[in-house]
Amino acid sequence: MRTLSLPLALTARISPVMVLAAAGWALTSGPGATPAAQKEPTPQSAGESPSGTSTGAAASKQYAAAPAPCGSMSAATIKALVPGAKAAGKEIPSTDTALRRTCSWNALKGYDYRWLDVSFEITESDSAAAKSYKENISEKSGGGSVPGVGDAGYSVVNLTTEDKQQTREGVVMIQASNALVTVTYNGSDFESKKAPSTDEINKGAIKAAKEAVAALKSGQKA
Repeated sequence: MRTLSLPLALTARISPVMVLAAAGWALTSGPGATPAAQKEPTPQSAGESPSGTSTGAAASKQYAAAPAPCGSMSAATIKALVPGAKAAGKEIPSTDTALRRTCSWNALKGYDYRWLDVSFEITESDSAAAKSYKENISEKSGGGSVPGVGDAGYSVVNLTTEDKQQTREGVVMIQASNALVTVTYNGSDFESKKAPSTDEINKGAIKAAKEAVAALKSGQKA
Protein backbone atom coordinates (compact mmCIF):
# COMPACT_ATOMS: atom_id res chain seq x y z
CA MET A 1 0.00 0.00 0.00
CA ARG A 2 1.34 3.40 -0.90
CA THR A 3 1.60 6.15 1.66
CA LEU A 4 -0.96 8.93 1.38
CA SER A 5 0.35 12.44 1.29
CA LEU A 6 -2.37 14.66 2.64
CA PRO A 7 -2.50 18.38 1.86
CA LEU A 8 -1.48 20.54 4.79
CA ALA A 9 -4.97 21.99 5.31
CA LEU A 10 -6.64 18.57 5.44
CA THR A 11 -3.91 17.13 7.66
CA ALA A 12 -4.68 19.90 10.13
CA ARG A 13 -8.40 19.10 10.01
CA ILE A 14 -7.88 15.41 10.66
CA SER A 15 -5.81 16.26 13.76
CA PRO A 16 -7.74 16.54 17.07
CA VAL A 17 -9.94 19.52 17.84
CA MET A 18 -7.47 22.38 17.33
CA VAL A 19 -8.53 24.59 14.44
CA LEU A 20 -12.28 24.10 14.88
CA ALA A 21 -12.39 25.21 18.50
CA ALA A 22 -10.32 28.27 17.64
CA ALA A 23 -11.86 29.15 14.28
CA GLY A 24 -15.42 28.36 15.22
CA TRP A 25 -16.78 29.18 18.62
CA ALA A 26 -13.72 31.06 19.83
CA LEU A 27 -14.91 33.88 17.58
CA THR A 28 -17.94 34.28 19.83
CA SER A 29 -17.15 33.50 23.42
CA GLY A 30 -20.67 34.18 24.60
CA PRO A 31 -22.82 37.21 25.22
CA GLY A 32 -20.84 39.88 27.05
CA ALA A 33 -22.14 40.85 30.44
CA THR A 34 -23.06 44.49 30.76
CA PRO A 35 -21.60 46.09 33.92
CA ALA A 36 -24.20 47.06 36.47
CA ALA A 37 -25.10 50.73 36.54
CA GLN A 38 -23.63 52.73 39.38
CA LYS A 39 -26.90 54.52 40.17
CA GLU A 40 -30.14 53.34 41.66
CA PRO A 41 -32.27 51.52 39.07
CA THR A 42 -35.35 53.26 37.74
CA PRO A 43 -38.54 51.59 39.00
CA GLN A 44 -40.09 49.32 36.37
CA SER A 45 -43.66 49.45 35.30
CA ALA A 46 -45.67 46.26 35.23
CA GLY A 47 -45.11 44.13 32.13
CA GLU A 48 -41.56 45.32 31.56
CA SER A 49 -38.36 43.31 31.85
CA PRO A 50 -35.23 44.75 33.58
CA SER A 51 -34.01 45.88 30.14
CA GLY A 52 -37.12 47.97 29.65
CA THR A 53 -38.67 45.77 26.97
CA SER A 54 -42.06 44.19 27.39
CA THR A 55 -42.22 40.67 28.75
CA GLY A 56 -44.08 39.65 25.60
CA ALA A 57 -41.14 40.67 23.41
CA ALA A 58 -38.61 39.13 25.77
CA ALA A 59 -40.48 35.83 25.57
CA SER A 60 -40.02 35.68 21.80
CA LYS A 61 -37.74 32.67 21.91
CA GLN A 62 -38.36 28.96 21.69
CA TYR A 63 -35.11 27.32 22.81
CA ALA A 64 -33.39 27.78 26.16
CA ALA A 65 -30.30 25.63 25.57
CA ALA A 66 -28.34 23.98 22.79
CA PRO A 67 -29.08 20.26 22.33
CA ALA A 68 -26.43 17.56 22.52
CA PRO A 69 -24.99 17.89 19.00
CA CYS A 70 -23.57 14.38 18.75
CA GLY A 71 -27.09 13.04 19.25
CA SER A 72 -28.50 15.11 16.41
CA MET A 73 -27.46 12.75 13.60
CA SER A 74 -28.70 9.19 13.16
CA ALA A 75 -26.24 6.35 12.70
CA ALA A 76 -27.63 5.84 9.19
CA THR A 77 -26.92 9.46 8.24
CA ILE A 78 -23.36 9.30 9.53
CA LYS A 79 -22.78 6.05 7.65
CA ALA A 80 -24.05 7.64 4.44
CA LEU A 81 -22.27 10.99 4.74
CA VAL A 82 -19.05 10.01 6.54
CA PRO A 83 -18.29 6.36 5.70
CA GLY A 84 -16.03 4.78 8.28
CA ALA A 85 -16.72 7.35 11.02
CA LYS A 86 -18.00 6.36 14.44
CA ALA A 87 -21.64 7.34 14.85
CA ALA A 88 -20.95 8.83 18.28
CA GLY A 89 -18.89 11.68 16.84
CA LYS A 90 -16.71 13.98 18.93
CA GLU A 91 -18.00 17.10 20.67
CA ILE A 92 -15.83 20.20 20.40
CA PRO A 93 -15.10 22.06 23.67
CA SER A 94 -17.21 25.20 24.10
CA THR A 95 -16.98 28.20 26.38
CA ASP A 96 -20.68 27.83 27.20
CA THR A 97 -22.37 24.54 26.38
CA ALA A 98 -25.82 25.92 27.22
CA LEU A 99 -25.50 28.41 24.37
CA ARG A 100 -23.33 26.73 21.73
CA ARG A 101 -22.31 23.16 21.01
CA THR A 102 -20.63 21.44 18.05
CA CYS A 103 -20.05 17.82 17.08
CA SER A 104 -17.64 16.58 14.40
CA TRP A 105 -17.35 13.37 12.44
CA ASN A 106 -14.50 12.63 10.03
CA ALA A 107 -13.03 9.56 8.39
CA LEU A 108 -10.71 8.46 5.63
CA LYS A 109 -12.02 5.28 4.00
CA GLY A 110 -9.71 4.03 1.32
CA TYR A 111 -8.82 7.22 -0.51
CA ASP A 112 -12.11 9.01 0.22
CA TYR A 113 -12.15 11.58 2.99
CA ARG A 114 -15.25 13.16 4.51
CA TRP A 115 -15.77 15.67 7.32
CA LEU A 116 -19.06 16.76 8.93
CA ASP A 117 -19.64 19.42 11.58
CA VAL A 118 -23.03 20.15 13.15
CA SER A 119 -23.27 23.23 15.37
CA PHE A 120 -26.04 24.76 17.47
CA GLU A 121 -26.08 28.27 18.90
CA ILE A 122 -28.83 29.67 21.12
CA THR A 123 -29.37 33.43 21.08
CA GLU A 124 -31.38 35.65 23.41
CA SER A 125 -34.31 36.16 21.02
CA ASP A 126 -35.72 35.42 17.58
CA SER A 127 -34.66 38.88 16.39
CA ALA A 128 -31.10 38.37 17.61
CA ALA A 129 -30.91 35.06 15.74
CA ALA A 130 -32.32 36.64 12.59
CA LYS A 131 -29.75 39.44 12.76
CA SER A 132 -26.87 37.00 13.25
CA TYR A 133 -28.17 34.78 10.45
CA LYS A 134 -28.27 37.70 7.99
CA GLU A 135 -24.75 38.73 8.96
CA ASN A 136 -23.48 35.19 8.50
CA ILE A 137 -24.96 34.66 5.05
CA SER A 138 -23.75 38.07 3.88
CA GLU A 139 -20.20 36.77 4.36
CA LYS A 140 -20.80 33.75 2.10
CA SER A 141 -21.82 34.80 -1.39
CA GLY A 142 -22.79 32.57 -4.28
CA GLY A 143 -25.24 30.34 -2.44
CA GLY A 144 -29.00 29.96 -2.40
CA SER A 145 -31.94 29.60 -0.06
CA VAL A 146 -32.95 26.32 1.59
CA PRO A 147 -36.77 26.38 1.79
CA GLY A 148 -38.83 24.45 4.27
CA VAL A 149 -36.20 24.17 7.01
CA GLY A 150 -36.55 26.41 10.07
CA ASP A 151 -37.53 30.05 9.61
CA ALA A 152 -34.75 30.77 7.09
CA GLY A 153 -32.08 28.68 5.38
CA TYR A 154 -29.06 29.25 3.16
CA SER A 155 -26.64 26.88 1.44
CA VAL A 156 -23.33 27.53 -0.32
CA VAL A 157 -20.71 25.17 -1.82
CA ASN A 158 -17.11 26.09 -2.64
CA LEU A 159 -14.19 24.30 -4.26
CA THR A 160 -10.60 24.81 -3.12
CA THR A 161 -7.36 23.35 -4.46
CA GLU A 162 -4.11 22.94 -2.55
CA ASP A 163 -1.08 21.05 -3.87
CA LYS A 164 -3.28 19.91 -6.78
CA GLN A 165 -5.71 18.29 -4.32
CA GLN A 166 -9.32 19.43 -4.60
CA THR A 167 -11.65 19.78 -1.64
CA ARG A 168 -15.29 20.72 -1.95
CA GLU A 169 -17.08 22.13 1.08
CA GLY A 170 -20.74 22.89 1.66
CA VAL A 171 -22.11 25.10 4.43
CA VAL A 172 -25.78 25.24 5.38
CA MET A 173 -27.01 27.87 7.84
CA ILE A 174 -30.48 27.70 9.36
CA GLN A 175 -32.34 30.06 11.66
CA ALA A 176 -35.05 28.37 13.72
CA SER A 177 -36.68 30.78 16.19
CA ASN A 178 -33.84 31.94 18.48
CA ALA A 179 -31.51 29.10 17.45
CA LEU A 180 -28.87 29.00 14.71
CA VAL A 181 -27.88 25.68 13.16
CA THR A 182 -24.74 25.47 11.01
CA VAL A 183 -23.66 22.38 9.06
CA THR A 184 -20.28 22.11 7.35
CA TYR A 185 -19.66 19.13 5.09
CA ASN A 186 -16.64 18.54 2.86
CA GLY A 187 -14.78 15.82 1.04
CA SER A 188 -11.81 14.84 -1.13
CA ASP A 189 -10.59 11.84 -3.11
CA PHE A 190 -6.86 11.39 -2.50
CA GLU A 191 -6.41 8.92 -5.34
CA SER A 192 -7.89 10.98 -8.16
CA LYS A 193 -7.14 14.27 -6.35
CA LYS A 194 -10.66 15.31 -7.32
CA ALA A 195 -13.45 16.47 -5.04
CA PRO A 196 -16.98 15.07 -4.76
CA SER A 197 -19.55 16.78 -6.96
CA THR A 198 -21.29 19.98 -5.90
CA ASP A 199 -24.59 18.09 -5.90
CA GLU A 200 -23.30 15.38 -3.55
CA ILE A 201 -21.87 17.84 -1.04
CA ASN A 202 -24.84 20.21 -1.16
CA LYS A 203 -27.43 17.45 -0.75
CA GLY A 204 -25.42 15.88 2.07
CA ALA A 205 -25.14 19.17 3.95
CA ILE A 206 -28.85 19.92 3.54
CA LYS A 207 -29.77 16.40 4.68
CA ALA A 208 -27.71 16.88 7.85
CA ALA A 209 -29.22 20.34 8.43
CA LYS A 210 -32.77 18.99 8.21
CA GLU A 211 -31.95 16.25 10.68
CA ALA A 212 -30.25 18.72 13.04
CA VAL A 213 -33.27 21.05 13.04
CA ALA A 214 -35.57 18.09 13.70
CA ALA A 215 -33.36 17.11 16.65
CA LEU A 216 -33.45 20.68 17.94
CA LYS A 217 -37.25 20.75 17.83
CA SER A 218 -37.66 17.38 19.49
CA GLY A 219 -35.08 18.06 22.20
CA GLN A 220 -33.16 14.93 21.19
CA LYS A 221 -30.23 14.08 23.46
CA ALA A 222 -27.14 12.03 22.85
